[in-house]
Amino acid sequence: MFSRRYWLDQRSDVPEQYVAVGWVGERLYSVIFEIRRDEEGEILHLVTLWKSTKEEVRSYEENS
Repeated sequence: MFSRRYWLDQRSDVPEQYVAVGWVGERLYSVIFEIRRDEEGEILHLVTLWKSTKEEVRSYEENS
């Protein structure tokens, strides 16, 4: 998903969560993930993934 063009929006500050909309194969998906940090650096923690809604597809087209 993150190797191709995607749209990213911050969902919340605590925990630091983001919504990303991007391509997986031939379909747009949305994912909520958190950025966690430890002594080794940043870790992306997947919270949930789903097929993008019409609104999310529109946001992707307008913002990416």
